[in-house]
Amino acid sequence: MSDGLKIRKDGELDFLSLGALVHRLDPGIIPFRKATECKIHVSGGEFNVAANLSDCFKMKTAVASAMVDYPIGDLIAERVRAMGVRPIYKHFEHNGATGPNMATVYSDRGAGVRPPVVFYNRANEAGAMLKPGDFDWKAIFAKGVRWAHSGGIFAALSSTTAPLVAEMMKAAKAAGAVTSFDLNFREKLWKISGGADKAVETIAQIVKNVDALIGNEEDLQKGLGIPGPDVHAKSKLDPSVFFGMIDNVVKKHPHVKIVATTLREVHSTNRHSWSAVGWIEGKTYVAPTAELDVVDRVGGGDGFAAGFIYGLLSGEKPEDALRLGWAHGALLTTFIGDTTMATLDQVRAFAKGGSARIQR
Repeated sequence: MSDGLKIRKDGELDFLSLGALVHRLDPGIIPFRKATECKIHVSGGEFNVAANLSDCFKMKTAVASAMVDYPIGDLIAERVRAMGVRPIYKHFEHNGATGPNMATVYSDRGAGVRPPVVFYNRANEAGAMLKPGDFDWKAIFAKGVRWAHSGGIFAALSSTTAPLVAEMMKAAKAAGAVTSFDLNFREKLWKISGGADKAVETIAQIVKNVDALIGNEEDLQKGLGIPGPDVHAKSKLDPSVFFGMIDNVVKKHPHVKIVATTLREVHSTNRHSWSAVGWIEGKTYVAPTAELDVVDRVGGGDGFAAGFIYGLLSGEKPEDALRLGWAHGALLTTFIGDTTMATLDQVRAFAKGGSARIQR
C-alpha cells in the first residue's frame, strides 16, 4: 500500500469543497401535488459538508461554486454566509426570464409507509456551466488548504464539471491537501451525461488524485465500475458486502487510503436503523447501530462525511473519527433541512453512546 495519510497541521482553510449550490423546496409531509406552502433549504452535497464542518465543528471552510446575481442567488448566498462558509464564486448574470438559474430540488418528507419523493429542476443551471479554468486553484491553495472535497452529483452535471473536479483534485494533491470524493452515484444524472460507461471513465480521471472515497456498495459498483462480491448481505446493516469490495477498489485505485459509508435499514420513513463502516489504511471499522426517529432524512450522508472528516483532521483515532461521523449523521436526521443544527458537545455525547434523556 502507498504511504500513509498525511494531514497537514495548518492552513488558511481546513476544508474546501467544489460543487453546485441548490435550494430545496420542502412542503413537509404534504406531497407536492397537494402543497400550498414550502420551506426553503439551501443545499448541495459538497456545500453541506463545508457548512456542517463550519457551523458544528468550528472549522475554517470554503465552497467554490457558481452564483447567479438575482434574488434566489441572494437568498442562497445569505445562507452560505450564515453557516460561516467562505464563498468563492464564479458569477453569472440572470437574463430575467430563462436563466441561468440556481437549481431547484423539490422534496417532500413522506411519512410512515409513504416514502419521501425527490425531483429536480436543473434546467439551464449555472453550476453545470462551470468549467476548467474558472477558479485560480494556485492562488486558492497557496495559503494552505488541509482537505479538498467534491462529489459525483456535481461531476455528473455536464461535460465540463467533471474535468473541473479533476483539475481541482490535481491542484489539491500538488499543494499537499488530503482529497475526498463522495461518489453519490445518481443514475438519472449520468443518463443525461453519457450513461454508465461514460460515468466510470469520467470518475476514474477524478479518483486518480483522491485519497478518500465515500460511497456505498452501489456507488462503488456503478461509479468505479467494480463488480460486486459473491457475498450476500443478510441485511442493509451487514458490512460484509462493503468490505468484500474493498480489495477490488484498492486493486483498481491503489493510492486510495480510505473508503467509508453509512449503512441504513429503512423500516418506515420515520424509523431507520443506522450504522457506518470504514476501511481506513488497511483496517476495517464498524460503528454501532442506532435506531433513529427520522424527522428529515436529507443530508444524513453529508452529516456523516463532515463528522468523519472532522475526526481525521483533528487527529482522532480512526474508529473515533468514524463514530463522530456516525453520530453527527444520526443527529442530522432529527433536524429539518440539509445542514446541521447540532453542537459539537451533542455529537461527542452521542458518539460516546449518549441517550435522548432530557439535558438539564
